[in-house]
Amino acid sequence: MTTIMPVRTKFELEYVLRTSPKVLENMLSTPSGLSEWFADDVNVKADIYTFIWEDSKQEARHYPDKQNRSYRFQWIEDEEDGNDCFFEIGYSIDALTKDVILKISDFAESDEIEDSKLLWEQQISDLRRTLGC
Repeated sequence: MTTIMPVRTKFELEYVLRTSPKVLENMLSTPSGLSEWFADDVNVKADIYTFIWEDSKQEARHYPDKQNRSYRFQWIEDEEDGNDCFFEIGYSIDALTKDVILKISDFAESDEIEDSKLLWEQQISDLRRTLGC
């Protein structure tokens, strides 16, 4: 019997952050930085990140970006199921204002997109509080 996986839709979010790229990069690229705002704890072994929230744990494979401005993760469960879904956290610098623009890409089922966006809003609120911006 084959299981039909629900179709997920990609969505993207952008946030302007008043912080330095170096500080933001540390928050996006290190286990200690990620555990300040994204998860309660983060462990890394090779390219597998283990994200821990209260009583749950999820593993994701990290796919590095050559320019170190984007951090893409694919949940191991999705990888094993052959899903091409991922979440990506990246940033760019606005040429005119020099503001740091945080970009989020993620996937969710169509009836869960708004909930997923709200979850990201909370995560980014935590990130802003941690950065003091």
